[in-house]
Amino acid sequence: MLKQSLINVEKNCPRKILDKEYSAEQKQTKSQFLREEDENEFLECHLEKVSSGGSKVRGDNCDNRLNMLTDENQLTEIFFSGVKSQDDITQKRVGVEFEKLPVLEKDFSAAPYFQVAKILQSLKSKSNDWQDSISENNAILGLLGKNGTVTLEPGSQTEISLYPSDSIDKISAAINSYNKFTSDIAKDQGVLFLGYGIQPVSTYKNISIIPKKRYVYMTKYLPTVAKKPLIMMRETAGIQASFDYADEQDAMKKFATALKLSPIISAVYSNSPIRNGRLTKYKSNRALSWLDTDNDRCGLVSAKVFSGEFSFAQYAQILLDVPMIFIEREINGVNTAIKVNNLTFRQFMKQGYEGFFAQKNDWETHLSLYFSDVRLKSYIEIRNHDNQRSNLICSVPAFWKGIIYNKSALDAVNDVLKRFTYFDFEYIRRKAPQHGLDMKIKHLSLADLAKEIVDISYQSLKSFNQGEEKYLVPIKTFVDKKITPADVLIDKWNNEWNGQLSELVKYSELR
Repeated sequence: MLKQSLINVEKNCPRKILDKEYSAEQKQTKSQFLREEDENEFLECHLEKVSSGGSKVRGDNCDNRLNMLTDENQLTEIFFSGVKSQDDITQKRVGVEFEKLPVLEKDFSAAPYFQVAKILQSLKSKSNDWQDSISENNAILGLLGKNGTVTLEPGSQTEISLYPSDSIDKISAAINSYNKFTSDIAKDQGVLFLGYGIQPVSTYKNISIIPKKRYVYMTKYLPTVAKKPLIMMRETAGIQASFDYADEQDAMKKFATALKLSPIISAVYSNSPIRNGRLTKYKSNRALSWLDTDNDRCGLVSAKVFSGEFSFAQYAQILLDVPMIFIEREINGVNTAIKVNNLTFRQFMKQGYEGFFAQKNDWETHLSLYFSDVRLKSYIEIRNHDNQRSNLICSVPAFWKGIIYNKSALDAVNDVLKRFTYFDFEYIRRKAPQHGLDMKIKHLSLADLAKEIVDISYQSLKSFNQGEEKYLVPIKTFVDKKITPADVLIDKWNNEWNGQLSELVKYSELR
């Protein structure tokens, strides 16, 4: 009866249904897409679609259900898909995401969405590098270009995401060109872009989120679990770098090493002591906001990572128990965010949600909503750095390139850090936003520790014979003096600037 019914609707369905008959053996496997008792529901879904002329109802249609996630083993596929050949690894490619803060020239308050949108539209019309728009409900949210994408963060911060490159020189040229071009456009509209970690005047209460549905749901959910997520979303700007791996073992070694280093290097790049028009007691207000954004999805992942034995599957297991915020579905031809309430991804896989069932793209969305200091996708993403002035931007990818792509450097860093536990790194993470490098861990100076680590990266970059160690010199100069960019700002603010915001803006402006 079921087979005959499927034959009757085969011509009207977009997929060949007869290919989806299941043997008894298939029905016993964990990776089976549909349970035997769901076959009638599956058929009804097709019949409903045919009879309604293909109209969309709430819940997944039959085509989506054929792509369901039913086996936890499927969750690691995205990580294994990132495995690169040795030839690829030797190219040492680096991806960079660089955010910057738009402020109004007249009073240094955060530039509103409509003005930043105009900058994107002008960028598209005046440059051959940025041609295709990214939009939602006819609101421009970004641009696709030859070298990557430009998108808007929740508070209208602009982010350029560059395609992976084997050359820091190329990355530097792309960022410098982008900064100059967008600065010139923005100036015409009374907007300046800052290489700084947090809005210097406006707080989240005075910054509206951009018209993007996922940010609406994040705005509703995150404040229910923490106190500072809206600061993170609307006020802050950072720099991220991403790297390849050769296999699971290589990925886990790089992942664990980067997590250990993250709170130390975050301290090195402290660059947001002034917020709400005033000097605060924190050297990185951006890093401070991440401490109280969502403990389920932020920080150093798990003490298990630091034990020396960790795997893709264990990472997936941790994320399975993280609460979901939303899923995305195409509705009437538009990719739409759909809020999910009080459900972990593990529960979603087992029981679905209001007619929706777990799919591969849901897992990818869930991964993107996990905000750990270092994040695993089909690459390793290192995330926790304040945005910087022009001369320091490329020191971030350069530093990490020197560590991640050199086995001797990785081993040397792990040897330096072997005395510390997960709880020590967590201690640094929680204290560094206030103190920067001016603190101790186990009676050791964090500044001395940072100097030793930066020196390892510098020597590693020299061994690559590409001249890229020059990009590390500006931050190395700070670290050699046991100070951070924030320390320079604090000194200038208290002395030569006499607390004048205009001087901070002039100093931090990206041109």
